[in-house]
Amino acid sequence: MKEDTVCAVVVTYNRKELLLECLEALRRQTRPIDAIYLIDNSSTDGTPEFLLEKGYIKELPPPKLLKPWEKIFIIHDAMSEKRIKFHYVRMPKNVGGAGGFYEGVKRAYSMGYTWLWLMDDDAEPAPNALEKLLEALDSLNLEEISAIASSVVEYNKINLYTRGYLDFDNPFPLIQKPAPYEVYKHKVSEIDFASFVGILIHRDAISKIGFPKKEFFIYHDDVEYCIRLKQVGKIYLVPGSVIKHKGALKKQELPTRKFFGKMFYRIPYRELWRTYYGIRNLTYLGKIYSNSKFKFIIRLLKKYLLSLVSIILFDDHKITRIYFISSAYLDGLMEIFDNKKPKRILYGRESQ
Repeated sequence: MKEDTVCAVVVTYNRKELLLECLEALRRQTRPIDAIYLIDNSSTDGTPEFLLEKGYIKELPPPKLLKPWEKIFIIHDAMSEKRIKFHYVRMPKNVGGAGGFYEGVKRAYSMGYTWLWLMDDDAEPAPNALEKLLEALDSLNLEEISAIASSVVEYNKINLYTRGYLDFDNPFPLIQKPAPYEVYKHKVSEIDFASFVGILIHRDAISKIGFPKKEFFIYHDDVEYCIRLKQVGKIYLVPGSVIKHKGALKKQELPTRKFFGKMFYRIPYRELWRTYYGIRNLTYLGKIYSNSKFKFIIRLLKKYLLSLVSIILFDDHKITRIYFISSAYLDGLMEIFDNKKPKRILYGRESQ
């Protein structure tokens, strides 16, 4: 029987130094990977030139693209010198993490790879991360599996919110519930979802459910995809496989305001555009998958009203912020995916 092949799918945007650390970690795996699909979301920081300098690609993409540009290059595993196919895809515009993973999964699936290992450009898998994932398969029924996932470590501790369970009875404001520390004491545990930082997905599951939802742009596209993955198979956490996640923003770095003894994190106006996608996408997920539409609407209204009050009390640009937040909730309910809207509302421009 032909040996399973593993292709890493990495999405990058303007983080070339972190990207290099990710790619180097993939080349140092104790179980060598077979291929890498790198989706470059039209980075503006010189990512193609950097990859050329570091020997990952042999030619630069054209300066102006009307459609994705893909070339296959050959790199080598750092430990065994095994050949690794390096698929470099330069997108003509930034389609967000969701669009990038859609493109990467679609292309890697079409190439026939057995397992797709999804991760952001700020992920750094431990040298034995892939080996530990594949070893875990020996104790599982492969025919029942959609995906398996590594532990995610941020700031030297496990990020519990990246793996866990789905609560369809209370799907708003957050449909996902973190797995407790106890789960990480087991060799393998079944879970409901895993972020796109170190999730290994089998092609048979992809053949049944399709590709990630590119319309989400950023945030919670991984949760939506895991909901579909769970419909056709099981997802397992393998705590012994570890991936370091380096680009996450600490809440402590955000400005805070206190009201009635409760701390409210405030987002600067220049960074506010990102929050639209989280609100819209979670509202959409709650509407689609909630077991109780009445409970969902009540919880949504409470969260929305709290947002309005906090804007009035604490924030600048109050009218624009209220319109912006209202649009995010309404678009989620109406299933409107206009990914240029956030910057258009806030700054009068549509570029991502």
